[in-house]
Order: sequence, then structure tokens, then C-alpha cells
Amino acid sequence: MNNMIYNFLSNRFLSRFSILMIDICMVLFSCLTMYMVRYGFIGLTPEVRADAIVLILILIFSSIVAFMLFHTFSGILRFSSFADLIKIVYALVPGYGFSYAVVMILKLYRSSFHLDNITFISIFLFNMSLMIFSRVLTKQVYESITGRSVKPVNVFIYGTKEAGISVAKALKGNHEFNYRILGFISDESHMVGKELMGITIHANDETLLKTLKYKKVKTIIVSPQQMEEIKNSELLNTFVDNNISLLTTVPLNEWNGVMSKEQLKDVQIEDLLPRDPIHINMMKIASNLEGKRVMVTGAAGSIGSEIVRQVAKFNPYSIILIDQAETPLHDMRRELKTKWREMRAEVFVADVSNVSRMDKVFSRTWPQYIFHAAAYKHVPMMEDNVSESVQTNILGTKNVADLAVKYNADKFVMVSTDKAVNPSNVMGCSKRICEIYVQSLAKHVGKTGEKATQFITTRFGNVLGSNGSVIPLFREQIKNGGPITVTHPDIIRYFMTIQEACRLVLEAGSMGKGGEIYIFDMGKPVKILDLAQKMIRLSGLDNIKIEFTGLRHGEKLYEELLNIAEHTKPTHHEKIMIADVREYEYEEVSQKVEALIRTSYEYDDMQIVKKMKEIVPEYQSINSPFEAVDRLLEKVSENEELVPVPKDKE
Repeated sequence: MNNMIYNFLSNRFLSRFSILMIDICMVLFSCLTMYMVRYGFIGLTPEVRADAIVLILILIFSSIVAFMLFHTFSGILRFSSFADLIKIVYALVPGYGFSYAVVMILKLYRSSFHLDNITFISIFLFNMSLMIFSRVLTKQVYESITGRSVKPVNVFIYGTKEAGISVAKALKGNHEFNYRILGFISDESHMVGKELMGITIHANDETLLKTLKYKKVKTIIVSPQQMEEIKNSELLNTFVDNNISLLTTVPLNEWNGVMSKEQLKDVQIEDLLPRDPIHINMMKIASNLEGKRVMVTGAAGSIGSEIVRQVAKFNPYSIILIDQAETPLHDMRRELKTKWREMRAEVFVADVSNVSRMDKVFSRTWPQYIFHAAAYKHVPMMEDNVSESVQTNILGTKNVADLAVKYNADKFVMVSTDKAVNPSNVMGCSKRICEIYVQSLAKHVGKTGEKATQFITTRFGNVLGSNGSVIPLFREQIKNGGPITVTHPDIIRYFMTIQEACRLVLEAGSMGKGGEIYIFDMGKPVKILDLAQKMIRLSGLDNIKIEFTGLRHGEKLYEELLNIAEHTKPTHHEKIMIADVREYEYEEVSQKVEALIRTSYEYDDMQIVKKMKEIVPEYQSINSPFEAVDRLLEKVSENEELVPVPKDKE
């Protein structure tokens, strides 16, 4: 029954015209009532009644104009807010002021006009009280009938500058929100102790948590400006560690004049990770990509799709999208048509390991810049599908790189991974072999002395929010009530946002001359257990359990960005370094890679992995059945060392 009443009341509301007519009736009723009080029934002579009618007409005219100017009738009565009540006052004051001026002019010509100042003020106050009371009463009756009256949430606002004040005003004047602002937080000592909008400003010091507890505040709304200033400090972590919910909103320039409920959002775990902001020379990137034919392989994936979005901003001649995932690629094409309607986009459903198909694509599009992001990336999946890892990651890279040379592309930028360093799994080793092939090919084509394709490799760790990564997984597990699954209590990973990683890829591509492996400063590594605990606290739930499932096949406790034997050289960008790695001869690498690819079509996992380890000796399997191959190779190595050397060879 309650739901039926609620649905009925929720779906029906008075039209604006109806509310305007009700307000005009209140003006009429106020005037008649106060005249009755002032003159009594007997005192309402024909002259008094005539003057009352004149005053009513003047008040109705001026009120209609004022109500229309201030839109007092535009809201829904049951959701009236403080701002709606203030608008009534703003409208009545000039309306009655104009009416009073007209009456004074009338009195100049007829001093016997029946209206004194006390009666006029009484009409104004009674009219204002009726309009305000009617809205408050309507709201209270609605909440009482529907049983939907909710106790407001006590909040503090972090920030006392324009953004913080705007947030406070938006919360106070919008019926969508149900917050009671009990304090501001400021980092500026001269602001502490003062009042803003009648609310006390508190210091960000050791007493703050006690104040929050005393005032029963469990939610802090961080202004967007303040969010940028403190997102890399320990303060946000402190709030989360004390089970205080954090909210923020989009920047003021995205409000479109008013803040909506959708723009007020939870602070995300990404904002709590220890990462410094990354600044990129976007003008230099633009000068390299503007007017160029740009190809992106893996264009429907997390990294590839973001590269497409970034490139689209720089006015390329065309973007060539390649992926074998039909539905995500279709979604990407629709996004491009929506956001960049004038841009030329060529979309191909294609497998990079299919060389004849890729050759046709190249011959049709002749790309000048190539961003190669197509790859299988999930470690446990590739441990179980070794041949696919070789055919997609290695053969696919070889095909695209060779075609880049054949069709005289200016640059080829390959997206690699930190798992390629001292690889412990098939996926990481496949990416290391890709690096070796691309680097040796760059050295080989560079020997011609002619203008050649520049090959650049970029290497970074996990990206936040990418498909299948840990943060979306944890969010889904929390949404389902847990448990959160963590492989090991001590496992750590480097993290970077997708946007940051792709901007660094573009930056590295613009600065590369050929043959370099660029590594990115990923900041501090993050303990996955800490990540899970913070996400639970951010969710506001305290009943989510964490389960340890054990390391998966090929998984390390930590990833490295550099081999032990490698060193780095700085670039002009403090976040990008060049790895000083061992160089390989193209002829030798090409032969070994082709032999590996041929073996992959025999689908003998042990033999495939054996050949991979021969190309990358530092590849040592961890928690994997391929550890048997390591033991076999160790025995072979020991036997070779024990073979006696003939005297004639000494």
C-alpha cells in the first residue's frame, strides 16, 4: 500500500501554471484577510472595498511579473529546498516594493485611499508566510505519507576557496542532496576559527579526527580544487584508514551552472595511490601526429583504445583501427563517430598474426605512424595457451614490424610490459622476444644508411582500470558482497592510469630515434593487500572478507622494470628513461624467432617453451609446469661443462 501511495505521489506533480495560480490566490487571500482584520466586516464600506480591489489588481500584476522573473513556480513543491524559499522572498520584496510605489502615487491624487503602512506590511508578511508555509507543509506531508523522510548525512567540506564554497552552496540549495554541512576544513591558518556561510572552519591538524568524531561526521566532501592539491598526500589515506567516506565532484567548469547528484562521486582508489602527476609536452606530440596516417593495433583493448582517443585529439589525417575483437571494435568506431565526426577512421577486423591480411591492410592504408598494442596479456591464460602467445604476441609483432619496413612507415611504437624483465611466465617471455626482435630489426634497417622506419619500445607496469586488471575485479567482488581474492599477502605491483601510460607512449614515440627501449617511472609499488583493504574501506562496508588464493602459474611477488644487468639513461622527460640493454644481431634473432614460430604450430608446449628459454636465457619459470624445462636445460648445461676438452683443442 505504501509503495502504491509513493508511486502515485512520485509520478504526479502540479504544473507550473497551477503553482503560479495558487501563489496568486495567496496574494488575493492575504490582501482580503488583512483588510478584514484592519476594517472589520462592518468597516468594509464600498469605498474601502473599491480601494482593496485596486490594491489587489496592482499586487497581482506586480507579483506575476516578479514570480516569472524569479521562477518561484518552477520547482516541485514536495521537493522544495531552502533556495526555493529564498526565491520567494527575493520575488515578493520587489513585487511589493513596486506596488507600494504605485499606491503612493495614487495617494498623491487621492489622499483618502484606504491603505496605511501597517496594513500593507501585514499583507506582505502574511503573503510571504503563506507561500513559505505551504511549501514546507507540502514537503512534510509528502515525506510523512510516503515514509521516505531520511535523516540528513553530517558532512564536512574540505576547501574554503571558490570551489569549496560552490560545493557548499550547491548542497544547501538542491533538494537532490541530503547533507547537513557541519564544518569546513582549511589548510590556511588565518582561516581557522572563522565562519563561512555561518559554518565554522576547522584546521587540518591532529584535532580534526576528534572533531569529526564529536560531531558524528563520517563523510568528507573534498572540493575539486583541493582534490588536486592533496591527492598525492597521506591525508586521504588517513581519512580512509579511519573509516571516513570521501566524496568529490567534477571541476567547476563542468557543472553547467549547477551541480547535479551525478557529479558528486566517491573518491576512487586511483586517487589514493602514491603517484605524482605526469605532465606531457602535448604540443610536440601534436606536431608529430597532425596530418599523419596513424595505425593502432589492438585498438579495441584498454591501451589501444585510449591511444586512439589521444591520437584523435591531434588532428591526424586518418586513424587505422585494427583488432580481432569485433564487438569492442564496433563500440570504438561508434565512439569515434560520436566525438570526432569529421575525422577519417578506417576500421579493420583483422588478426595481426595473419600476414596476408595485414599486408592487404598496409597496402590500402600506408600508415606513417604505428602504435602496436595488440597482444595477449593475461599471465595465467598464456601459461595454458603457449602457442597462442607465440603466434599473437611474437608472430603478430614480427608481421607488423616487417610490414612497417616494407611500406616505409616513419615510426613503429611497441607497447611492452614490465613482465618482460627477467620473465617468469610465457606472456612475459613472449613480450621480451618481441622487444629483442624489434630492437634487432631497428639496428638492421639502420645500417642501410637510407631513411628507415624508427622502432621504439615502451615498457611499463599495470594500468589502473584496464580490462581484467585487479581494481575492476575487486570492485565487482565488493559489489557482490565479497570475498576479495588476493593471490598472496606480500604481492606488490606498479600502477599507472591508462591515460598517463598512453600519454607517455605518445611522448616516447615522439622523442625516439630508433632502437630504444623506454621505461616509465611508475612511482612507488603498491601492495595488493593494502589496495584491497583501502577499497573495502572506501566502499563503506566492513563485512567484506579477504581470501588468499595462492600465486597463479608464472606469477611473481613483484615485477621489475629493468633487468639486473641493465642500466638506464635519462631523457628530457623525468618520467621516461632509456634502458641500456644488450643488443642482438638481426640474422640470428630472425632465424631463432622463425624456428620458434614454426614450433608453435606443432602445439607441443614443452618444446615451445624450451625454444623460448633458448632465446631468453633469463626466463625462469615460477610456480609453473614449465619449471621442468628449466631443470632439463640446467642438466644439459652441466653435461656440456663436464665434457672433456681434447688435448689438440687446449
